[in-house]
Amino acid sequence: MSQLKSETTAGDPGERSFLGQPRVLANLFGVELWERFSFYGMQGILAIYLYYSAAQGGLGISETVALGIVGAYGGAVYLSTIIAAWIADRLLGAERTLFYSACLVVLGHLGLALIPGIAGVGVGLVLIALGSGGVKANASSLVGTLYAADDERRDAGFSLFYLGINLGALVGPLLTGLLQKQWGFHFGFGLAAVGMILGLIQYTLGRGRLPAASRVVPNPLPAAERGRWIGIAVAAVAVIVVLCPTGVITAPRLANIVIGISAVAAVALFAVILLSNHVTAIERSRVWAMVPLFIASAVFWSLYQQQFTVMVVYSDQRLDRDIFGWEMPVSWVNSINPVFIILLAGVFAALWTKLGSRQPSTPVKFGLGTILMGLAFWAFLLMPSGAHSVPLIGLAFILLLFTLAELLLSPVGLSLATKLAPARFQTQMMALFFLSIALGTAMSGRLAEFYDVSNDSGFFWWVGLASVVVGVLLLIGNRPIRKLMAGVH
Repeated sequence: MSQLKSETTAGDPGERSFLGQPRVLANLFGVELWERFSFYGMQGILAIYLYYSAAQGGLGISETVALGIVGAYGGAVYLSTIIAAWIADRLLGAERTLFYSACLVVLGHLGLALIPGIAGVGVGLVLIALGSGGVKANASSLVGTLYAADDERRDAGFSLFYLGINLGALVGPLLTGLLQKQWGFHFGFGLAAVGMILGLIQYTLGRGRLPAASRVVPNPLPAAERGRWIGIAVAAVAVIVVLCPTGVITAPRLANIVIGISAVAAVALFAVILLSNHVTAIERSRVWAMVPLFIASAVFWSLYQQQFTVMVVYSDQRLDRDIFGWEMPVSWVNSINPVFIILLAGVFAALWTKLGSRQPSTPVKFGLGTILMGLAFWAFLLMPSGAHSVPLIGLAFILLLFTLAELLLSPVGLSLATKLAPARFQTQMMALFFLSIALGTAMSGRLAEFYDVSNDSGFFWWVGLASVVVGVLLLIGNRPIRKLMAGVH
């Protein structure tokens, strides 16, 4: 097997055609850059499209329902990563799953751009959620197939890959916001579609150069079981089709539905792992350690993802967007965080490397990140009141706190899921971390329903307090959690 693995990776370290990395990395870099360009570009104008009046080019949905839809959609993206990972592991392999997922993203953006009204929102968001989850779940694993286990270029390759993610997240809202402001929402959605089409074209042209390992199905579904799973999928779709017109599934309920599905899925997955006979006592202890960290992660993301719900309304109605007589598009605020990520991600990586064994433990990092997220919400209380009175520098400072909190928790959480995972449940533990993001993102939509832009101090105070309390409890529980982690730092 080791010989096969060596042959199926892009293994010539001497190939230096893309910044010293395997040439095919440029292909994955590009598809992820354009997918993030389209994803964040669309999301930057989605909320205001939903609640702006028809005279402003929007749909005229109430702000409360609009923000709930955005939160539910974001949660569905992370829920779909679980489905996409299963499809890649059991049916198609990572490469084909990524390709078909990118096709779904293109169709979704075209649906938003070309289909008028709420029908376009429904078709577009469902397809984009399914497709983006597939891209997110498989792109990183494909990067891993480009390197042999001992290839020293691996970390640098992943750094370049994540640079592509943040470049797309930076540029997308800038350009779609400009088009939305000048020509209307459907032109902004159309640009997101064009970006993803460009990404799909360049990926299609280069996908043949990906190593054979990218097309391997790790755990093929036996032919005898396919009928059962097809039946389950058809039944699930049929239930959704029935529940929508009967009023059980409605736009105001979407956030609650995604919260419920995420919570049930997380409890079920924890139970499956903890009750398995294939898990040792030490592994079971480490899974228990994941429980408080899962809760903290969900709380963190419920605040962090307010960038696409509450902060959109805040930027639209409270922020002074006048720049020398020109009004900045609302969506440009969503490009501030990627700038900070690009500037600071390397600083944090260097800091943890320098500290080595002296760096804070994972529970402490999680606790500090959650506390900092709460402090960021309290910082809103320091901003001046009144319409369009908040200075841009003030909101940029708050988003800097968002970024610092993110760098303390998000990459650490991804790493933690792999370190705490039992040998037989590696993928499922990563799924649990994504479920915490799905739960938190859907909760962000539910929390946003309580936001009142005309009297928002209570919202920022109580939501920030909840995050600070959770972070403090983690710091207090650092020692017992580390004991459960059984040697994992």
